[in-house]
Amino acid sequence: MTLMFFNGGAMRGEPLHHLLAGSPFVTTAETAPKYRFYAVGDQCPALYPVSHGGAAVTGEVYDVSLDDLRDKVLPSEPHELELGVVELADGSSAFAMLLRRPYTSHVALRDITEIGDWRAYRASA
Repeated sequence: MTLMFFNGGAMRGEPLHHLLAGSPFVTTAETAPKYRFYAVGDQCPALYPVSHGGAAVTGEVYDVSLDDLRDKVLPSEPHELELGVVELADGSSAFAMLLRRPYTSHVALRDITEIGDWRAYRASA
């Protein structure tokens, strides 16, 4: 089992939450203020680590088995994202999906760092 931070469609009440069936919910959390936050084609969120100008992003932490990560979570992610490790506000680490570096997709990015919450962004759109 491994801790994974989700900040988009796999959170509770969202359309991809079924991918986490059997994965215990641990807590709501925020990242450390070290990330820019983007809407990728208005379809999914993406974190991007930065050395300055970052903000905290809201999400949920789950205890996910490596088998479920391999077989369910990663295959459902868009190719614009890749698996990485983020720092949470309490200083701990968790896996998360990050914007692929270098970004080579043709899908438009919208900076939503000031909002810092995928649900709030979608509600305002």
